[in-house]
Amino acid sequence: MNNRKKTWAAAALVGTIALTSACGSDSGNNETASTGNPSSSPASQKKETITMIDFRYGALPPSDGKGLQMINEKFNVDFKPQYVVRSDYDQKLSAVIASGEIPDIIVMEAPDSNFYKWAKQGAFLPLNDLIDKYETTKLIPENVRKAVTVNGKIYAIQKYLTENYQLTPVIRKDWLDNLGLEVPKNYDELKKVALAFTKDDPDRNGKNDTYGIAMSQNINPHFGMGAYWDPEAWYHKNADGQLIPGIISEARKQHIGWLADLYKEGAITKDFALLNWAQTNKEFYSGKAGIFIGTPRGMNPTSMQGLVDVNPGAKIVPIPPFKAPDGSEGFVSSPGFYGIVMLNAKLAKEPEKVKKIMEIIDFGRKFVPLEQRNASNADFDWLNGKEGQGYKIENGNVRREVEEKGLAPINYLPDSRMWAPSDIANGYSKEYTVPLLRELAASLEKMHAETKHLVNPIHSVFSETRAMKDSELSKFLYAEQTKMIFGEKPLSDWDKMVAEWSEKGGAQIIKEVNDALKANGYTGPQWK
Repeated sequence: MNNRKKTWAAAALVGTIALTSACGSDSGNNETASTGNPSSSPASQKKETITMIDFRYGALPPSDGKGLQMINEKFNVDFKPQYVVRSDYDQKLSAVIASGEIPDIIVMEAPDSNFYKWAKQGAFLPLNDLIDKYETTKLIPENVRKAVTVNGKIYAIQKYLTENYQLTPVIRKDWLDNLGLEVPKNYDELKKVALAFTKDDPDRNGKNDTYGIAMSQNINPHFGMGAYWDPEAWYHKNADGQLIPGIISEARKQHIGWLADLYKEGAITKDFALLNWAQTNKEFYSGKAGIFIGTPRGMNPTSMQGLVDVNPGAKIVPIPPFKAPDGSEGFVSSPGFYGIVMLNAKLAKEPEKVKKIMEIIDFGRKFVPLEQRNASNADFDWLNGKEGQGYKIENGNVRREVEEKGLAPINYLPDSRMWAPSDIANGYSKEYTVPLLRELAASLEKMHAETKHLVNPIHSVFSETRAMKDSELSKFLYAEQTKMIFGEKPLSDWDKMVAEWSEKGGAQIIKEVNDALKANGYTGPQWK
């Protein structure tokens, strides 16, 4: 439960820099349509003062940067953003909301308990009549919108995150070839492969120095080969017919037993519970382990080049989802967004200002195809501060000036994350310069395009108890399940563990989630 949040955060950072490559220019597409062009909008005739509060993880952009001046000139506004370092932001935002002096634009990382409380109190402007009027916001899927819908009213514009590019298992194909094995299609075959990678010298170096599965603390990656086994998915039901998190399901129990069997054979990273993600990442990319995870976007070229340096003949391919006992076959989708933008409810009396704000937000989210991410595309060039000023093209890649210089509009806009028309339209694989990484990313893109994905219902509802206790309860479950993998506790203690989790707050979470799903019109699993 908690690990996935970190994955979304990483994905969001990737999304923020998704405009970082260019592959030549397209002379036939020098201009792109500018939805909500201020020069043709009645709202642009009056200069509006627009305030905003937002956060940054790194250095804050200057209050008078060139990028801010460009926004003011293009949209005929006096844009006054206030930035707060992320560690102080929640406290600062709470104080601002409590004061009643709320900026026109409010940015948050996610719809947390404060978001739902403030929405119910009437702090935010309902956006139902606005979302579908703008090219980029109308692309937000209906199931994604539900996460920011309170009592039928949409209170936020969600920032882009790929829906289906979650971290999924990958495997050393060259090792399989050396051992005469195929890409596994079920858990029995995966166990056979993991053991062979541990005992049969898959890299043919004559040494006993390899093993099957690379894993770190909190049983991460979880190696759930589909929604049926995914600990994060609310897919299974309990005896009372309520949806439950996969991490306490019977399927998870069987999976933990499977991992325990492999651990006894040395086929999983030794003492994985003591290793952080960076250490486990090194296990795979140094050529020690043969099964890990990958995703089309955000993988580290340096790590992959390190593997190539050690094993020049390395080949890596995705492991497609397994067919589950109930006949389902597919992975789990992400929440479909990371980050939200709200408008002050008082703007209901200023429709022209609202229109101007929506034009600015929409423009910042415009999708630019990979081959047009250069100065030949006027919108891209402007958003990134003009070539030679805010960025330069080096070897086909966009190299931006650091945000603290404030040279580009994307340093200031409420949302500068392109909303792609589809996951595959991003073309992430084309951005990589390491051939092995480019090939793996392309094969992952292809696999996900051909695979169904479960829309995880937990992403569309809110549970107060889950917000308060999820971290604590997740820690408890991971600790208990890790002991079962190590053999320190028997698998027969499973029901006892679930009962304790329920008593600590898990039962209340299940009730709140199911009540919210019922109110939200949930009728059963949705696959896309």
